[in-house]
Formats: sequence, C-alpha cells, structure tokens
Amino acid sequence: SPPPGEGGAAWRRRQTFYNARMTPFFISDLHLDPSRPAIPVLCLAFLQRDALQADALYILGDLFEAWIGDDTPSAAADAVADALHAVADAGVPVYFIRGNRDFLVGDDYARRAGFRILPDPSVIDLYGRPVLLQHGDLLCTDDVAYQQFRTQTRDPAFQAQFLAQPLAARIAFAQKARDASQARQSEMKQGDRAQFETVTDVAPADVEAAFIRYGVDTMIHGHTHRPAIHTIHAGGRECTRIVLGDWYEQGSVLRVTPQGWTLESLA
Repeated sequence: SPPPGEGGAAWRRRQTFYNARMTPFFISDLHLDPSRPAIPVLCLAFLQRDALQADALYILGDLFEAWIGDDTPSAAADAVADALHAVADAGVPVYFIRGNRDFLVGDDYARRAGFRILPDPSVIDLYGRPVLLQHGDLLCTDDVAYQQFRTQTRDPAFQAQFLAQPLAARIAFAQKARDASQARQSEMKQGDRAQFETVTDVAPADVEAAFIRYGVDTMIHGHTHRPAIHTIHAGGRECTRIVLGDWYEQGSVLRVTPQGWTLESLA
C-alpha cells in the first residue's frame, strides 16, 4: 500500500518505474563495424534509451566485428564506450564476456566503457536461480579448425606477442584472418549445407555436459546467430537454453523478469 503522505496514483507510477528497472538485459553479436553504419546508430539509441531501464546489462561477446587491441582506432568504439559508461554512471551495472571477434578487449577499454569483464563461461544469480552465461563458441566443438584457432589465440603468450606488434601489422593480420574465415565459410556453404549448419551450431552433447557440469538449468549464449529459446533434458532435469540474436539486420535483446523471458528484435 502507499506510504503515509503519498497518493495512490503517484505511488503506482513510482512502483511501475522500479519494477521496470528490475529487468536485466542481455545482448551479443553486434559486430559493430564501419561497413554497417546503421548498427552503431541503433546500438547507441538502445544504450541511451532502453538500457537505462534495465537492472543490469550483459554483453555476451562480439560487440565488435574485430578488435586488435585497446588502441584500436575506431570512432564507433569511442562513442559506444562513452554510452556504456553513461549507462553504468546511471546505476545500471554493465558486464562483458569476450567473444571470438573481440577476445582482445582489455582492461583499458573496460575502464573507458565502465564495464566489468566476466570470465567465459560465468554463472550468475538471476532471481535466486543460477544461470550460465557464455559467448557460445566453446559449445561449437564440431568446428575442429576453429577450436584449434581459439586455443592458439587465447594463449596469453600469443596475445602478448601479438599486442606488442605495431598497429599496422596487427591490422594486416586481422584482415588476413577475416578474409580466410569468410572464404572458409563460403566454401562450406557451397558444399554440404546440412554439414555447414551442424559445424557452425552448438554440439548437443556439449550443451548437455555444460548444464550438468555447472549444475544449472538455464543457459544464455550468443555466437551462433540462431535466436531461439530451447527446452532440453540434461541430467534428469528440464533445462532452458536461450540463444541471443545477432545485430546484422536488426537489434536483438533478451529481457528477463521473474515471470519469464522475452527475446525481442529492434527495428
């Protein structure tokens, strides 16, 4: 009931605002890049409006199409850092899990953007329930070549050696790796389409193993660009796997309330 001295209508408006803030948002795979200028604009609009109504904001990797170090020259990255810091300054904590495209995001950019970097994977408490968060590429074990590349590039010694190179050399390496990845995917698509879909999606056995290993019944991840809410059985329990959408053609946001999940598209 309204506290003494506060009218019912004013109290209801205030409660509506507080309830709206009790909603964490989850996004991933924005792949911000100058070649798609509309998406940074959409991202900034989301951060300056919608994100301020969240209880917390979780970014589950691939915020950027490519990241070659925190000295990466990018006007979009600078603008997003300012917008993210404004979200954090408004009292909405921001968390980030590195993706396969921006695994080199470091502490310097984290400070500029006002977010906390979480390990991949991480377990958080969500309304009293443990929930597993990850980018999602660790679940795609049928893509053996990628997993080998991932192991190499996550090696601290490799990263230190790479980041010590001049900026021009890092840009050239990243472009070469990107071209090779696109050529490989194009070749796979032209071959066995069913095999391509299998290789680039999660491996069911690894999904089930992750549920059992972490003792959770809810998992949220991105990476595969196949937004959906799946119900599976793992370890004798009914479990929920939520896949976030990419931002190539539109935005994709998961909003969570005590009543359930809402996976939305942003025009």
